[in-house]
Amino acid sequence: MPSPTPNLRRSLMKNWFAVEAIPIYVIIGGVLVGASWYVARLATGPTIIWTKNNPTPWNTIKPDEGTKLMSVNQKFEKRTFDGLPEDGEEDWPIAGPLIPSLGGSMDLPAIVYGAGTFSNQYNPDDHLSGALPLRSVRLALRYGIRAFDTSAYYGPSEIVLGDALHALREEFPRSSYKLMTKCGRYGVQTFDYSPATIRKSVLRSLERLKTDYLDTVYLHDVEFVCTPIAPRITGNHTVALREEAAAYGLAKGDEAKVQGEGDQKILDAFHELQLMKKEGLIKNIGMTGFPLPTLLRLSILILHTAPFEPLDVLLSYSHLCLQNASFLEFIPHFYERAKVGQLLAASPLSMGLLTPSPPSWHPAPPKLREAVINSGKTWQGDYVNLAVGFSIRQTGSAEKPLPLVIGFSSPREVHEAVKVWREIQDGAEERIQGENRARNVYNELGYLDWSWASP
Repeated sequence: MPSPTPNLRRSLMKNWFAVEAIPIYVIIGGVLVGASWYVARLATGPTIIWTKNNPTPWNTIKPDEGTKLMSVNQKFEKRTFDGLPEDGEEDWPIAGPLIPSLGGSMDLPAIVYGAGTFSNQYNPDDHLSGALPLRSVRLALRYGIRAFDTSAYYGPSEIVLGDALHALREEFPRSSYKLMTKCGRYGVQTFDYSPATIRKSVLRSLERLKTDYLDTVYLHDVEFVCTPIAPRITGNHTVALREEAAAYGLAKGDEAKVQGEGDQKILDAFHELQLMKKEGLIKNIGMTGFPLPTLLRLSILILHTAPFEPLDVLLSYSHLCLQNASFLEFIPHFYERAKVGQLLAASPLSMGLLTPSPPSWHPAPPKLREAVINSGKTWQGDYVNLAVGFSIRQTGSAEKPLPLVIGFSSPREVHEAVKVWREIQDGAEERIQGENRARNVYNELGYLDWSWASP
């Protein structure tokens, strides 16, 4: 057989490369199509979050419903307990007084279990899918901590908590504890207060928590949705109660003033929760957020808007802690001006700020973080213990005692919190001296009762 001519060889090689390149073209085309779809999805569809642990985080709500409810790792959606973990010594309360109920309209315990710890902000998937959450919940219930705070925003928290409580239903039936969750926030920058999404969010929370009613549903982080009214976004905001009331929208005569479109979104979402309350799906309606003047203004607005019913409950976080206790000055105004039925304080450690290793995502500026380190040097013992004790003492000594929401990741942390609570009941003179020294450091550095920006 004769050898191919040079021209024939070049032709064959050219065609061969073209054929061999077909798979490469297919791959490149697939990547481009996928990238285009992804960009379009982000621009027009429900917000989704792609992470290593959650490669396909499909929503449980269909895209054409126009909602932004984020799903979580499917391992949590399908997770069940085949059997309860065996009781060890650590799974039973240490002898002594149990956490009491404070009575009142909601009959909440002095300590509420903060289930925000059942999220990747605080714990990895391996922890959340193991037995520690269930054991922590069981121990808390045995100690008398019979109320739980969670949110649609806290990743798998509702699922993990719902599975644990369902597994414990024989020892602790649904009637023996309170369930409190939140709606309206579904991602770091994802908020949807539309009535349709509020309703779908609550219905999904019912499903995830395996219950047919919720004791409380909060509108989550209202400051990100409402119309902003404030002369500054950082600092000590107690001036809103006095000389700068008008600048914060708290002047007499402004009680029913809707400041803008954001305020109307709050009112519309609140109205939807009122409808669900009448349907028996919700027992109490509340609101959460960070800036205290904003919470007070919106609470007053709700009271002065038809049907002129006050909030049943309001939750403030990081404002009744060792570094910032300004909630104490606002409390009488929430009761008297806004007629709020029940107040709660959360996060005695200020979302981990008052711990040896604050989370990297914490909004506190570097100088405040330095102030925490310097404040910690004034106490010979465990600064975390001192900080938790401060919040327990303050909530317990208020004119109307407040439930304190504390996050727990393990049985050890539950034991430690109860231990501190018991110490406070027995007297706290040495602690009070330590608290004063710690707070003096914040005062000297200009960070006592100082609030960071939110949003």
